[in-house]
Parts: sequence; structure tokens; C-alpha cells
Amino acid sequence: MTDAAGAVPVPEPPHVFVVDDDGETRAMLGEYLAGQGMRVTELDGGPALRAAIGEELPSIVVLDLNMPGEDGLSLIRFLKASGDVPVIMLTATASLVDRVVGLELGADDYLAKPCELRELLARIRSVLRRAAAMPAQPVAAAPPAVPVAPASANRTVRFGTKHLDLDAHILLDDEGIEHALTASEFSLLKAFAENPRRVLSRERLLDLAQARDAEAFDRAIDVRITRIRRKIEPEPARPRIIKTVRGGGYVFTPDA
Repeated sequence: MTDAAGAVPVPEPPHVFVVDDDGETRAMLGEYLAGQGMRVTELDGGPALRAAIGEELPSIVVLDLNMPGEDGLSLIRFLKASGDVPVIMLTATASLVDRVVGLELGADDYLAKPCELRELLARIRSVLRRAAAMPAQPVAAAPPAVPVAPASANRTVRFGTKHLDLDAHILLDDEGIEHALTASEFSLLKAFAENPRRVLSRERLLDLAQARDAEAFDRAIDVRITRIRRKIEPEPARPRIIKTVRGGGYVFTPDA
């Protein structure tokens, strides 16, 4: 929106979906976030979330994992398939396994319930900053492979039977099939691809992936690398392309 004098447009406030089957919790979170200048939609579970997503994609979803009916993990899959919507999990009784699975499915952060509202706000803002800095995820499958002109050859990195297109932000195999990457996975893999055969510490990876301010990214970086290995390694349990360097971090060897 601009005024007659051509004032700078006022940015839209972030739209937060708060999904929780407990009405008191929904109201508390919704009231607090709205008071911080955010637009909030309160939803009581999976069906309501799916209906709301059909109307509008939110900026971020704050999602309770433990709800009757469709659980939070299934909803994370749905949200990531709907456009890689950022997700913060709220966990009251969820096990460590559930939290790790949630992160592997693409969740961006998690908080234990009951949570400190100021911490939730800080994490929402951190995830939104990171999402804004990440390259957009392509929705459609890549077209059939075509010969790459020599001038753009350096924009494709090959390892094993996969190759990463740094311009299109996609991972393809030799059959031309795209293997989906979340925005954070692409940023990590791009950081490795641009620094082959160099030991990269976690701190350096956070810097290269433009996520230095993201505590959740830091906590989940090993989980994200495990998820990447499942997509690029012939034997994920015995990685050769992304190796762990004890006490040092990771090293990317594309010609392994």
C-alpha cells in the first residue's frame, strides 16, 4: 500500500497459523502473537488446517504434535508438500524420536509445552528470517535433461548417480528424476558443493548456509545432514560423499 505522495509500501504482517486441539492454548498463543503485530489464524486440528491451507498459505505454522485424529507428523509432511511452509513444533509429551522424525520431515524448530511466549516469538522471527534468506523451492518437476552449455557447466555439481543444479535448486539422478530438497537441505548441500574436499565445521556450515542466527538450524544440523545422505549416498549408513570428521565437522567428496 502507498499513499498519494508515493510513500514506501508497508510490509504485510506475518500470517501465523496456530494449530492446537486445546482451545485455551490456541487462544493464549493467538492473543499474544496478535499483540506482537502478527496476523493469526487459530485452528483446532488437521481438517481445519487443510481447509485453511486451501485458502491461503501462511508465513509459518505453530503446530502441536499431539492431537487427536491426524497427528502432527502427518501434518508436517502435508505442509512441506504444500510449498515448504515453515513449521515450529510444540511438544508436550512427544518423545525424542517424534521430535527427531519431525525435524527429518522438514520441521524448522521445536519448543516444549508449556512454552515461554517470548521465546516462541523469538523463534518465529528467527525461522521467518531464515526462510526469507533461503532460495525458493521449485514446485514442478524438472523437465527432461538437456545438454548443458559449457558456460553453465560449473553450475552443476555431480556426485555418484546424482547431480545438483545450483541454478534451478534441484537434485536430479541419471534418469532425470528429481529428488525433493527442502530449502535448508539445498542450502547445506550447496555449501558443501561449493567447498569440496574441505573440512567444514558446523559453525562454518551455518555461516555458508546463511543461518548463523538460527538456533534450531544449529541443533538440527546433524539431522539435516543425515536426511541429505539418504538422498545422495549409495549406502547412507556408510557415507562416502559427506563424511563425518570427528571433532572437526564434515567433508564433501563428490568423486567418492
